[in-house]
Amino acid sequence: MTDLTNLTVAEIRDGHRAGDFSAVEVADAFNANVAGAKALNAFIVETPDRAIEAAKTADADRAAGTLKPLSGVPIGMKDLFATNGVQTTAASHMLEGFVPRYESTVSQKLWDAGCGMLGKLNLDQFAMGSSNETSYFGNVISPWKRNDGGSNLKEGAALAPGGSSGGSSAAIAARLCPAATGTDTGGSIRQPAAFTGISGIKPTYGRCSRWGIVAFASSLDQAGPMARDVRDCAIMLENMAGFDPKDATSLDLPVPNWEAALSSDLKGKKVGIPREYRLEGIDPEIDAMWDAGIAMLKDAGAEVVEISLPHTKYALPTYYIIAPAEASSNLARYDGVRYGLRDLPQGAGLQDMYAATRADGFGPEVKRRIMIGTYVLSAGFYDAYYTQAQKVRTLISRDFSAAFETCDVILAPTAPSAAFGLGEKTADPLAMYLNDVFAVPASLAGLPAMSVPAALNREGLPLGLQIIGKAFDEQGVLNAGLAIEERAGFTARAEKWW
Repeated sequence: MTDLTNLTVAEIRDGHRAGDFSAVEVADAFNANVAGAKALNAFIVETPDRAIEAAKTADADRAAGTLKPLSGVPIGMKDLFATNGVQTTAASHMLEGFVPRYESTVSQKLWDAGCGMLGKLNLDQFAMGSSNETSYFGNVISPWKRNDGGSNLKEGAALAPGGSSGGSSAAIAARLCPAATGTDTGGSIRQPAAFTGISGIKPTYGRCSRWGIVAFASSLDQAGPMARDVRDCAIMLENMAGFDPKDATSLDLPVPNWEAALSSDLKGKKVGIPREYRLEGIDPEIDAMWDAGIAMLKDAGAEVVEISLPHTKYALPTYYIIAPAEASSNLARYDGVRYGLRDLPQGAGLQDMYAATRADGFGPEVKRRIMIGTYVLSAGFYDAYYTQAQKVRTLISRDFSAAFETCDVILAPTAPSAAFGLGEKTADPLAMYLNDVFAVPASLAGLPAMSVPAALNREGLPLGLQIIGKAFDEQGVLNAGLAIEERAGFTARAEKWW
């Protein structure tokens, strides 16, 4: 019998509808994989019973002829989305044991579409990180390992799965779930997708509701899907997106049928290549992959044009002023008074409780960003840092608007390197932040952007290409991603060692 965990979302959906297998069989297969992969630490909470319950409902719906769009598809849920009755922690001690009595809009849409939940996926604490090493519950380990150029896996340091959505990326790559939710503030869907050889799309800011998602940086956070291929991302996004009156930043626009409109024919389309993304000192394999991607899009019928995004060099420092500033405001709610952790030393006053709770509840990276954010928002530095950063953000957005007058989508690398070893960059926060150098500009501009796997490097590790599109043009991004996917022929997967 076919290994059901090798099937994509589309194959599970269609096979279940055709009666090729039951939803319970699918859920059982993925539950078994989840139970057998604890070494990866991809899940904070496993919910096999919920997956089976949804599968039984899907099988009953098939018998009754009342199937939903994603009946029979079990997924992983990043532990940043509130799930009614299931612990939601944001991978932080601050929220350990917190069980919401409400459901995030995105997760509710997926349950309404027929999905079942395999569990809550690990992440960087409060989504702050690029390697999934800041989680209170321990780091996620990538299912990939370096090889010796043949088929033998190298011993040595385990690899980072990327972050913050590293639990999602590792789980999909290891066949623990066919798809998962992620969130992207400055690249946290795209970079982990590139590191683990899967696909992931950050839609236009506002496409997916932020209601019920633990906040990091409110003007940047955006939910999106991660999956094995472009079609699955389109399917998932259709069932996650939509207007939500509970979210003031939600776009009141119809949700297109992205799957039905998928096409890898790019005749008449122009692809922009930003000259500022050719960075000094970058791994030559990244540039080679990028050049190969340009050739793929030409083969798909697109015309390639050089463009300029002159303020790109300011994107990373701009992001690391705006995001921490918003984080320091959002995380002020965790004070030990209303919910979450409370540390109350004997004889302590209110200020002592605040200090003790936050000292214990927040990890080092979260504290670092809160301190940066508080500093740039302080009375003496607000105009010098935060106000200036917002002005530069506007200039970056204008760069993209000008570029899109001459092209339809932009092609760039997703990350400046393949996955690195756990512990390699934790001692140098600035080196870690550089992982976001290619991803941050699209986030600051609120544009849709996607990573698709395009090649393996000399050590057998995945490399991803990024497509950035105009606001609201997820279709153009998905179509260019499909063109790369078909031509790259990326079928590599991690050899099982866990």
